[in-house]
Amino acid sequence: MSETRTVTSSQARKSLLKAFKAQRPVFLWGPPGIGKSELVEGLTKELGGYMIDLRLGQMEPTDIRGIPFYNKDLGKMDWAEPIDLPSQELADQYPTIVLFLDEMNSAAPSVQAAAYQLILNRRIGKYVLPKNVVIVAAGNRESDKGVTFRMPTPLANRFVHQEMRVDFASWQEWAVQNNIHKDVVGYLSFAKQDLYDFDAKSASRAFATPRSWSFVSQLLEDEDGDDDTITNLIAGTVGEGLAVKFMAHRKIAGRMPKPEDILSGKVDTLDVKEVSAMYSLVISMCYELKGAVERKVEDKKFHEMADRFFGYMMKNFETELVVMGARIALTTYNLPFQPTKLKNFDEFHQRYGKYILQASA
Repeated sequence: MSETRTVTSSQARKSLLKAFKAQRPVFLWGPPGIGKSELVEGLTKELGGYMIDLRLGQMEPTDIRGIPFYNKDLGKMDWAEPIDLPSQELADQYPTIVLFLDEMNSAAPSVQAAAYQLILNRRIGKYVLPKNVVIVAAGNRESDKGVTFRMPTPLANRFVHQEMRVDFASWQEWAVQNNIHKDVVGYLSFAKQDLYDFDAKSASRAFATPRSWSFVSQLLEDEDGDDDTITNLIAGTVGEGLAVKFMAHRKIAGRMPKPEDILSGKVDTLDVKEVSAMYSLVISMCYELKGAVERKVEDKKFHEMADRFFGYMMKNFETELVVMGARIALTTYNLPFQPTKLKNFDEFHQRYGKYILQASA
């Protein structure tokens, strides 16, 4: 028997877009914390749509089917439609409504059975899904040690199944787009293997996943708290071993120059040569350039900052770091650089242009 085909979050995103056009329901499988719900939420925002998130593992059959009541006008039993399903009035306000059925295989068989008609026929009882509603379900694999029920074969056969795997490049792109803390992105850019260390056989309560690293980022958003408290919190999020390694990285990263001092021309040298800290510095400079665009810094000042960005990287960093910084700035953020206004761009393009094209392919 062959292994299950897996996809990265970037590949899953393309699959969802294609399935949406064909109005085919998709089931996203994957271990906990891999970013299934974040993927669906982000794609919904990108499409200008509206997402309805139903946690089926916490629902009863009547939450989907509705409840019966006596209709005195008809003299018959009638059904009250559930309020959580999208109405036509709501659907008319958005180009796309995404009905996200999370934890589907954690739902009791009776709840899965109630969802069957909705997925199969796009209706349940008298209720009909509006035409612009697309269905995405998600759940953990049976091997992930979570609470799961085997999905009935007829229901499984109604979905296009995509099993997601952790992929650092996809996560990094998402992370910089969503301003995940520079120290988190910097550390994981250096220690890619630490992005995910879930082991279903382990008794550890805290383990590293893309989701738990986003929690670490949130814990670092303000600078309140002593190192011991922050270490305790991070250990309770990604595990003690990674917390110690991350805090050691953060201590060194704190000695790096400030990105605003580099981009303003106050600093052009680098004394600390610790590699993981250098990754954090590259990320922080990219964030600073993006912030300058968002603040609508005047064009001349922005290009002076950008010129120092390229010049500083070429002077102080190895090729991999230069390529990463340029790729984030040029392709992920699509910053409005005009090469004719950058004194360092010709040298940069000559030395690194081919690497940028390879990294963007």
